Amino acid sequence: MKYLEYYNIIKGQLEQQFTQEGKKIEAAARYCADSIQKGRLIHAFGCAHSQIFAMEVFYRAGGLIPVNALLLPHFALFPNARLSTLQERMEGFSAEYLAGENTNKADTMLIASISGRNAAVIDMALAAQEIGMKVVALVSEQFSADTTSRHSGGKNLKDVADLVIDVKCVSGDAVLQMDGLETSFCGTSTVLGVAVVEAIIAQTVEFCVQDGYNPPIYVSANLDRGDGHNAKYMEKYADMISCL
Repeated sequence: MKYLEYYNIIKGQLEQQFTQEGKKIEAAARYCADSIQKGRLIHAFGCAHSQIFAMEVFYRAGGLIPVNALLLPHFALFPNARLSTLQERMEGFSAEYLAGENTNKADTMLIASISGRNAAVIDMALAAQEIGMKVVALVSEQFSADTTSRHSGGKNLKDVADLVIDVKCVSGDAVLQMDGLETSFCGTSTVLGVAVVEAIIAQTVEFCVQDGYNPPIYVSANLDRGDGHNAKYMEKYADMISCL
């Protein structure tokens, strides 16, 4: 049964993900914890389906409040998916986008791009580093090895980040095959990437508490105490987080 085959593949990739990339997840969390303790932000960016990773760590129950998800509609699948593909290949745009955000050298930038080849994510990484941020990239080493850069500098996202976490999906992402079908189906990068970003958040919280700092965390707005708890923090960070 294909659903069980998919499940078993995911289990194996997740095991590989956390066994092989654990130290890098810890290093990413250390960057993030340092940013938060300095009163600053974690920025999260991706294009198309990779926006999911930025959404996952932003404005969610149990999530850190000092997270600025860079969710510009130009890079989203809605309202027009094909335009998002064109936009992520365009140089110069994402750097200008970041210039309009509240940024600081004490911030940390998380960028997700499974292929790592498109200009938008490479420009975002370079712009963040120019500000002085640490840049953490989520890239599939296997996928990126099978592609060429779409940036004039000729580099992949993994070549310009301070820290690269290898998302253990296969080249092309899709993992299932059937006789009679030419094309593989069902990708795994979203499951793997979401697990990684949540793991970074988990370790960031632990580091903060170990350092004697209680990080601000969202409580579900569907709990009776949620709105009151969240409001005081949202007011504090409203001028720093553009999506708020």
